[in-house]
Amino acid sequence: MYQHILFDLDGTLTDPKVGITSAVAHALKFYGIEVENLDTLCKFIGPPLADSFMEYYGFDREQAVEAVEKYREYFSVRGLYENEVYPGIEKLLKALTEQGKKVYLATSKPEVYARQILEYFHLTEYFTFIGGSELSGERVRKGDVIAYVLEHEKITDRDKVIMVGDRMHDVLGAKEQNIPCIGVLYGYGNRQELEEAGAAMIKESVEELHDTLV
Repeated sequence: MYQHILFDLDGTLTDPKVGITSAVAHALKFYGIEVENLDTLCKFIGPPLADSFMEYYGFDREQAVEAVEKYREYFSVRGLYENEVYPGIEKLLKALTEQGKKVYLATSKPEVYARQILEYFHLTEYFTFIGGSELSGERVRKGDVIAYVLEHEKITDRDKVIMVGDRMHDVLGAKEQNIPCIGVLYGYGNRQELEEAGAAMIKESVEELHDTLV
């Protein structure tokens, strides 16, 4: 059975929709792009931000890096806290730790923000290690974040490790590191995306995830 469980943050532990979409809209406004329906920006939840600015708005790398800085103007002050924990997540984390299992965070979000979010929601105590990217943009790929967590914690027996996430980037990053990934459907990915990426299993709710891991 799995002893080491790595969780994605956005769309897996918390629903960051309001904070992220508002921060993206703030960044786009700097370039004269007005977004009336913030729901259209949900596609920014999960993947590396700079990649999304390039993919969805045609920014070049320099513009995308600048857009991320504009995003952070809003996100670091307000967006971090325009967020909520999915019902049942704290119960799951508590149950896992009480069973003696090790819980880790593996997010493409800057580690400094991830720590602030977990502290704000009083979830830090459940995590053995919190792994994320650097503000400089280093270690933003999910596979690199997972490798960072495994190396930092000196985890070598990958048969006892599993990743949990809501987007294809979580699944593909886990595959890069030769570990399985549970895809969850209550976040921002869909079944087709997760299946095509190669998720080991797919769970529709936090309750189903709880029953699988605990």
